[in-house]
Amino acid sequence: MRENTQTINKGQSITDSERRKGEAKIIMNLFKKWNLDGETKLILLGQSPKSRQNLIRYQNGAPLPKGRDMEDRVGWLLSIHKALRLLYPENENTRYSWVNKRNKMFDNYTPVEIMKEQGIIGIAKVARYLDYYRGQ
Repeated sequence: MRENTQTINKGQSITDSERRKGEAKIIMNLFKKWNLDGETKLILLGQSPKSRQNLIRYQNGAPLPKGRDMEDRVGWLLSIHKALRLLYPENENTRYSWVNKRNKMFDNYTPVEIMKEQGIIGIAKVARYLDYYRGQ
């Protein structure tokens, strides 16, 4: 069975598996910068909090699972990261601590609490809020 490939710069192509490996690395680094515990990382990825072995696998280069849900979660999480980089280009501390700070727009919950409690809808809600805030 042939794996899907994507063409990138200079005619190079990457497989779907390679792309998902790269995403795993990026997401694990982002979660580390956000200072998230293992349970929170798994919940944000839509996985059981008891699947701690998966985190080790992703940190060691295993690809994220296939599927629309995972693609959407990764997309929204990276959207949050991008928005925070644009909002706080000079302040790395604020950029990475923002998700753990209480926010009036989320009824004084932290963005991480919203994402954990509401799942993919909460992740999208946080990303859309940041897009709105950037547009102000």
